[in-house]
Amino acid sequence: MNIYPDKKQLIELAHYKMPFGKFKNRYLVDLPEPYLVWFNQKGFPDGKLGNLLKAMLEIKINGLEGLIRKIQKDFPRD
Repeated sequence: MNIYPDKKQLIELAHYKMPFGKFKNRYLVDLPEPYLVWFNQKGFPDGKLGNLLKAMLEIKINGLEGLIRKIQKDFPRD
């Protein structure tokens, strides 16, 4: 088991935007933690989005949003 996050996955997570709903087009790091907790209780979507939302919840729970914001700044996307 690899305990070190994949750099490409972290860059994708930092730049991924919510594709639907009230927070459509917001970066996942900008989603309110209670919204992510709600998904955790009701069930995350299947596939990539669900995995990214789960990862973001863990990041927020552990106070690591600064890491994601640094990645956004250091690895900008168009």
